[in-house]
Amino acid sequence: MPEHSILLLEDEPLILMDLEFAAEDQGCRAFCASGVDAAMRHLNDNRIDVAVLDVTLKGQENCVPVAKELDRRGIPYLLHSGDLNRADETVRNLGAKHLPKPADSDVVIETALGILREKATADS
Repeated sequence: MPEHSILLLEDEPLILMDLEFAAEDQGCRAFCASGVDAAMRHLNDNRIDVAVLDVTLKGQENCVPVAKELDRRGIPYLLHSGDLNRADETVRNLGAKHLPKPADSDVVIETALGILREKATADS
């Protein structure tokens, strides 16, 4: 059984696949979504320990609704984006750690798991 479950919200299929493989290599169960609706379904249907969120998604979507729901549930997350500097004030004010693109998928997953460990330590 995987040690942790991770939500991956990314609209670029190749990046999402790389993140999924990296998560599985770290012993995680990955729940993949390319849009807000799918990410919310995963949150409602599965236990999620940590998340990696791309900020800007296809169309007019961004990760803010998912980030706010993660905050509400106390689930830590990492923003993985190449355009956070162009993001609106709401995204910049989320207060989550940001790892700019491009970043090695293994580093992204290791960083997300580090955030999870930090939260566990702070909660204990």
